[in-house]
Amino acid sequence: MKIFKYSADRLPISIFSALFLIDLSVFFLVDHWLPILIWSMLTLPVKVAACSWNHHHQHVPTFRYRLFNRFLELVYTFQTGITTNAWVLHHNLGHHINYLDQKKDESGWQRKDGTQMGELEYTLKLAISGYFTALKVGKKHPKYRGGLIGMGTLATLLLITGIYLKPLATCLLFLVPMIVGYLTTCWHTYAHHAGLETDNHLEASYNITHRWYNIITGNLGYHTAHHYKQGVHWSKLPELHKEIEADIPPHLFREPIAPIRWLPRST
Repeated sequence: MKIFKYSADRLPISIFSALFLIDLSVFFLVDHWLPILIWSMLTLPVKVAACSWNHHHQHVPTFRYRLFNRFLELVYTFQTGITTNAWVLHHNLGHHINYLDQKKDESGWQRKDGTQMGELEYTLKLAISGYFTALKVGKKHPKYRGGLIGMGTLATLLLITGIYLKPLATCLLFLVPMIVGYLTTCWHTYAHHAGLETDNHLEASYNITHRWYNIITGNLGYHTAHHYKQGVHWSKLPELHKEIEADIPPHLFREPIAPIRWLPRST
């Protein structure tokens, strides 16, 4: 039975699923706070990386079967803080449609007076408003809003149960990564578009062609291509980028943050 839509998803999904299973094992089998803390700190960067893959999944669902997708979304929720259809509503049906118009953009980087927000201001504003905005967009798309509310409620109940049973373990293994992942996601979107006021799709996104950045994020660095055709699977973005690269202004290519920029790179 073929369950993956694209074979390229097998490795990353195996990594994040295995990580979640180990988290559960640590939760149920380990009682001392120190090994739980060490494990949480060691795996936090991987969970932050999962944010990009959750984003990809909600653009192009990973599995052919809904139940499998829902299980994966539950895993991603506890790793990134972003649950089922939150990306679909806020990002796919909101930001991607309106990102060229700062008066409408759900992830807008401009203040009401037209000036550019700073990174911290943008991050906090987006983090506070994110789920409310997703629910607002969901009024026009009840099909997706139901999934957001239903799976969000399930995740919340499971998180509350975990806190009741093992508060410290739940906070270290799940709650902290959820908060950090959510804030990192909000912060990361600032670097994609901030300061680019244009009506041209080929001039509205920054791009990162660094090899390791795109390995870690699933080709999220080819951001112009992603906005050019948001339904393209992450594994196909380098090909699409090559088709439009000559039309992307040179100043829209930048380096990733440290320490990724110190790793070997290729274009």
